[in-house]
Amino acid sequence: MKKTRGDEGAVRKRRWRAVSPITRRLLTINLVALAIPIVGLLYLEDYRRGLIESELKALQVQARLFAAALGEGAVTTSSTEAQELRRTIAHQMVRRMVETTRTRARLFAIDGTLVADSRLLLGSGRVVQVEELPPPSVERDTLGDILEVYDRLTGRLPWSPDYPPYREGSTHTAADYAEAVMALNGDEMGVVRSTPRGGLILSIGVPVQRYKQVLGGLLLSKDSQEIDAAVREVREEILRVFAIAIAATVLMSIYLAGTIARPLRRLAAAADLVRHTHARQHVIPEFPSRNDEIADLAEALRDMTQALWLRMDAIERFAADVAHEIKNPLTSLRSAVETASRIKDPEQQRRLMDIILEDVGRLDRLISDISDASRLDAELSRAEQEPINLSRLLEAMTDLYTAAREADGGGDAGPTLAYRDDGDGGPSLFVSGMEGRLVQVFRNLIGNAMTFSPPGGVVTLSVARIAGAGAGTVEVAVEDQGPGIPPGKEEAIFERFYTERPEGEKFGTHSGLGLSISKQIVEAHGGTLHAENRLAEDGRVRGARFVVRLPLLPGGIETPRDWPRRHREAAQ
Repeated sequence: MKKTRGDEGAVRKRRWRAVSPITRRLLTINLVALAIPIVGLLYLEDYRRGLIESELKALQVQARLFAAALGEGAVTTSSTEAQELRRTIAHQMVRRMVETTRTRARLFAIDGTLVADSRLLLGSGRVVQVEELPPPSVERDTLGDILEVYDRLTGRLPWSPDYPPYREGSTHTAADYAEAVMALNGDEMGVVRSTPRGGLILSIGVPVQRYKQVLGGLLLSKDSQEIDAAVREVREEILRVFAIAIAATVLMSIYLAGTIARPLRRLAAAADLVRHTHARQHVIPEFPSRNDEIADLAEALRDMTQALWLRMDAIERFAADVAHEIKNPLTSLRSAVETASRIKDPEQQRRLMDIILEDVGRLDRLISDISDASRLDAELSRAEQEPINLSRLLEAMTDLYTAAREADGGGDAGPTLAYRDDGDGGPSLFVSGMEGRLVQVFRNLIGNAMTFSPPGGVVTLSVARIAGAGAGTVEVAVEDQGPGIPPGKEEAIFERFYTERPEGEKFGTHSGLGLSISKQIVEAHGGTLHAENRLAEDGRVRGARFVVRLPLLPGGIETPRDWPRRHREAAQ
């Protein structure tokens, strides 16, 4: 077999891949399967919401304490006995109360004006705003950038919380904050707002009262740095576990892919050697230590390769046998034609013409049988099998042989065909197969028995059911009263072009393919065909016996009304 350049490229590409596609697919599937829950775990919105609620409650407790202190220490009574906030004292108290916390306190008067802000310093007639700066970053926080992008993406999900934006103008009034307005009305309220940088501002508004009189509103607010730090710490732990899981997944995927890809590469390389070389020493490797599908595949490929070699050997033998069988009549034809051109005697020319006609007829029969045998495999593999009532089929064939013998005026000169049912199967002897091919088998066997039976003899066609595992087996036997099979030739008679004909029969009448084709058809139906001699009690040969065994269909199948007619048509 000549190897083309495309074939060499395919082999080279298959053998020199840097990374196995199976490895890539396994890694992709395993990593995606691992990443999906990890991405969900990193969301942590319920955890963040719980931290916000806890922080708001703590902020509310703190705001109540601050408001109570302001109500006691920053309120004065005027000459009209009206209570009011003292701005200077209130501002100092607000600054001192939030020094040890990360909160911002703003105090609004009852008219909504800002009385004190913990971020404002009063001195020398000027107001200075204090702003806490983030610590200097030594290096770029890659993980923080990744998590920030992740938060932005998850923030667009429909179920993500949508916090109102936090805005702060140059002037502060209670009207800018809904919680401050609620505090001036004597109620408490907490609000969570989002900053442009993605953070949160948590604020709580509580009223400042003295003797149940609302004198102002305290707005206590805090950023979400502690909440973000807690969430990030949990995320880092998840990512650490994720990194370990990824490493384990990659290693296990590579190991698993190797246990699959390496033997498959060996099988592919062995298949390439079998395909591109003529030598038969290249065999499919075995994997005896494996008990999985790879070992099953190797065994199947090895059996398939062996079957292909056997099929090729059979084809070669068949081609050689065909050439040999065709060569004989062609040689006889050539000799007769050459001789006829030189002979002038009409009688001798007539004899030569008879020989030529016989050889042509022999060639025609031989080519027809060869054609039938060559397409038999393809037909058996394509045809659909159906339930066949074997009892009815054999009865129909017996009736047709009897009717044809009577129509030809055979009388008692030729052998007769008798049908016998040796079992209780009756109409329930169903097999699965191709009716036309099974009819061909039985016609070949009956015709062969008729040829060897003496005049006035009887060819017996019998059917019986053999009990066994499952539905059992049906046995069909064709018995004759001829000379029997030569000793040691019970298997040879099924070989192609083997002929063992009775005395007096004209040479070339049969091609020697009938029994071979019959056995091939029976084996394609899952059955067996063998031959044996019928012996008398004294050991004398009473004739030949051909036995066909086919597996029965399970269960009782009712016979349609038109099946006898169809079997009769098939038998014809």
